[in-house]
Amino acid sequence: MKLNLCSLLLCLPFLFACQSNYYPHIKQISAQTTLYLDNQYIALKPLHIETEQEVFQLNNEMLTLVETKLTNNLPAQQKAYILLNHLFNEEKIALTYRDNANLTASQAYQRKVANCMSLTIMAYALAEKAGMNISFQAVKVPEYWVNNGQYSLLTGHVNLLVREDDYHKRIIVWGEKTTTIDFDPFVAKKKFPSTIISKDTVVAMFYNNKGAQALVDDNYPLAYHYFKQATLSDNQFSSAWGNLGILYKLSGHYPMAEKAYNYAISLDPDNLTSLGNLALLLSQQGRANQALLIEEYITKARANNPYYHALLGNEAFLKQSYQQALEHYKKAIELDDEQHEFYFAIAKIYYQQGQLLLAKKSMLTAVKLVNFQDIKKQYIAKLNFLKGQSTLSD
Repeated sequence: MKLNLCSLLLCLPFLFACQSNYYPHIKQISAQTTLYLDNQYIALKPLHIETEQEVFQLNNEMLTLVETKLTNNLPAQQKAYILLNHLFNEEKIALTYRDNANLTASQAYQRKVANCMSLTIMAYALAEKAGMNISFQAVKVPEYWVNNGQYSLLTGHVNLLVREDDYHKRIIVWGEKTTTIDFDPFVAKKKFPSTIISKDTVVAMFYNNKGAQALVDDNYPLAYHYFKQATLSDNQFSSAWGNLGILYKLSGHYPMAEKAYNYAISLDPDNLTSLGNLALLLSQQGRANQALLIEEYITKARANNPYYHALLGNEAFLKQSYQQALEHYKKAIELDDEQHEFYFAIAKIYYQQGQLLLAKKSMLTAVKLVNFQDIKKQYIAKLNFLKGQSTLSD
């Protein structure tokens, strides 16, 4: 069972990023004492930041599921199938995907809606309670952005690795039997490299998501406390420091923003998002030569990333530069012709240009490629609309 468009949101209000070795690492910086600004982000009302226990806590209905469906001697692979079937079967939970549903495990289960991070957390919590040998994995995927009209949100990806217990390992002649639970068919198909990550890192990712949403909502005190909590959960999690830098920049704390960006880069030299936001900050401060070196690198670093071209296409579309947007999306498809979002975007461009037949053709391709019934229904409705429009124009 798969579900698309996964997981952790890294807020990226500015477009470009850059070179991984241009700036020296910050040496021996004590981030916990130098990079926080508690007195600048005081909330008017008490804030509730979920504890780790609350993030993974099961409600009574979930405990019943574990006791009745998952507490048995079946192999882990069969348990994983039972779990996913229960979550997505229309006669049972029938979870719906929503990219901004940054919910705890019990919230997602109760509300029957989740994004990929929430799905992964919920599946982990249920599997762990059932005694399954389960771990989180970070998957190294190309940078992928989602635009909400004001911000570009960069997504990352996590999935779950389930190993057989000792009893079932005895019947494995060679190697180790494992099952990957992944809610993104694109990632599963491409088989990107992955690494085991700790539960603390996943909690940091959850807080990072929540902080990004608070930032989008212009709730700076809440965003600050979520980002800070993310860094406290895992002080090596580069993305949270980078997002803290974005918050500082938006709040006018430019020196602290630069420190946070540099600290994020020191933790992960390949954090192109923080590098790019640093370049933008330098440019706005009149340090154009430093910024230019970074921006030149990012163009080369992202040249073969289809999602980068899609991001440029979306930016051009929002500016109503339709022909330029079309060229960017065609380049994205040239690099990866299996992403339904690209064809849907091109259909929108053709529609704006009055080319209804080409728009309909692109929508047909999008319908064929999409894997989710809810999105497929939306596409089919748009396709029927285009068919009606083309009939009228005939």
